[in-house]
Amino acid sequence: MELITIERTTKGNPALWEEGGGFTNTGRAQVVAGPNGERLKPLYIRRSGPLACGKHALFVVRPGYYVLRAWADGGQVEGIQVYRIVEIGETVAKMELVHRYYRGEWDREPAPELREAVEAVAEKTRCYHCRSPHYFSA
Repeated sequence: MELITIERTTKGNPALWEEGGGFTNTGRAQVVAGPNGERLKPLYIRRSGPLACGKHALFVVRPGYYVLRAWADGGQVEGIQVYRIVEIGETVAKMELVHRYYRGEWDREPAPELREAVEAVAEKTRCYHCRSPHYFSA
């Protein structure tokens, strides 16, 4: 299990950001997906301020939602971690690691419904100075 710090909206809903992007030789990214891997509608999309490789879209999260994190080095995705939110507290969410990709191999293949989210988080790590969200519904 891993704990991740969450934000609270003005109405008190738990929320996480899609964030990150690529630099010259490295990158990191986080995307959020629904319980069936679906794209979520963001509460807010940042359009100004320091956007490069920063926070791009804020999503309300619930237990069962997925958080995907990836990192790249030398232009290649080194790793992807797919977490499922198990429990949400006041300031943190408890997540379980359900799939892991490291240096070319999955521990076990992610479900087909997560394929788009996996591709989006990998793409975001290589998006040079990324300034916008990659995985959301309008």
